[in-house]
Amino acid sequence: MDTAELVAYVRSQADGVVATTGPGGAPQAAYLSLAATDRGELVLDARASSRKVVNLRADARVAVVVGGPDGTTLQCEGLADLPEGDDRERCAAAYVAAFPQFAASLADDGIVLVRITPSWARHGDFRGDVPVLRDVDLLA
Repeated sequence: MDTAELVAYVRSQADGVVATTGPGGAPQAAYLSLAATDRGELVLDARASSRKVVNLRADARVAVVVGGPDGTTLQCEGLADLPEGDDRERCAAAYVAAFPQFAASLADDGIVLVRITPSWARHGDFRGDVPVLRDVDLLA
């Protein structure tokens, strides 16, 4: 699997679970709407005061799982940030393209855009008799 296939998969699923590290090292997870940029970054919006954003400001490491109900999954690990300037505009465009119903929320000062840049990803297909696991070539 390459980056283009990762992007297509995330766009076809449109949601997933994002895990962050909370205070004291406790894991915290949230089920969210997820978009993908053409570069393979995952994008979500969140309240600036939410646990996940507070956690990410202290520790940018995240784990993400996309998919599941159809017997396929994408597992990712990487770093999250709150993009600004041109990067924010590019990520916002990808998010609004995926979720036009949330466009107005991006103008709310209480909402931030979160970008996750995967450093590792693996796609799993568990629909057959033998599971097929493929690492994602994030440079392709």
